[in-house]
Amino acid sequence: MREFAFELSLCARLEREGGIVARQLGGAVRSPGSRILDVVRLEPGPEFDERAAITADSIPGLAIESDVGTGRARYWRDALDADPDWAREAVDRAVEIGFFERERRDGREFVRRATRYPDWFSTITAIENKPDLSNPGDLERQLRFDVSLGLVDEVVLATESYVTRAHLNRLPEEVGVWRFVDGEREVVKEPTRLSSEGWGVELGERRPLRTDVSFVSPAAKARKRRRIAERAYGRGWRVGPPTCANAAIGEVAGASVPYCSYYDRIVDPGGCGPSCPGYESGEAPEVDPEAERDRRTPWVRNPTGRRRRQVGLDWF
Repeated sequence: MREFAFELSLCARLEREGGIVARQLGGAVRSPGSRILDVVRLEPGPEFDERAAITADSIPGLAIESDVGTGRARYWRDALDADPDWAREAVDRAVEIGFFERERRDGREFVRRATRYPDWFSTITAIENKPDLSNPGDLERQLRFDVSLGLVDEVVLATESYVTRAHLNRLPEEVGVWRFVDGEREVVKEPTRLSSEGWGVELGERRPLRTDVSFVSPAAKARKRRRIAERAYGRGWRVGPPTCANAAIGEVAGASVPYCSYYDRIVDPGGCGPSCPGYESGEAPEVDPEAERDRRTPWVRNPTGRRRRQVGLDWF
């Protein structure tokens, strides 16, 4: 629970400083799910406003990577190189959020993009949270994984502990270090910029005297970076309060967080329920996380959309 509260507090602080902040996103390419990034912060790119105008949701990676353009419509199945079920799901979702437009010809479904996909984000920073460095767990390997792969532009360790030279010597040289205590962030060491556009090495299974590795191409990394960015944009970091009579809304750095009056602290709603001694059946407190996110960040809750109208269609 301490790490959860630390994570939400850090997210609230980073959000106040600008950019797009999200938590718990996949950070591996060859073996999805083998590495989860605690916190991700994206700096807006030159066309951020164009992206914000399309949709408040994540755009499916398969739709972005498809051969569907803004000009001539294409038969949906030929345009997506994926399993038919996955392709179907991506097309339906892209149409639902306004990234694709759909039409039928002779009983077949064709799609085109309603708008081009913009260059909307720049630097991606991955932050590994470890409040207590006296209990580091697999910290060194996790950070080595991120640095070796180079999927993000910067890797940072965030902690409450006092950081000694011995701590720094155990970390990969490229990793930056923040000390985050009571809402204040101190930069102990600046991160070194990684080669996110080059080849990466993804660490795999560890065995005695051996670690399996996979080489990851720049193209594969670019696809994964885009998917991380989209997931971060649509998801954010907020967590709603639990359905309990003791649930409340706390505030950290001006942002709402789930709070428990029984324990008098931030709580993870995923761990709340009848097995908790402080649980009392009740309604969750009313909160509008999307309105708060819209007010505090560059993310747009109700965008205008970017649907195109084909020239000449209004002549008939």
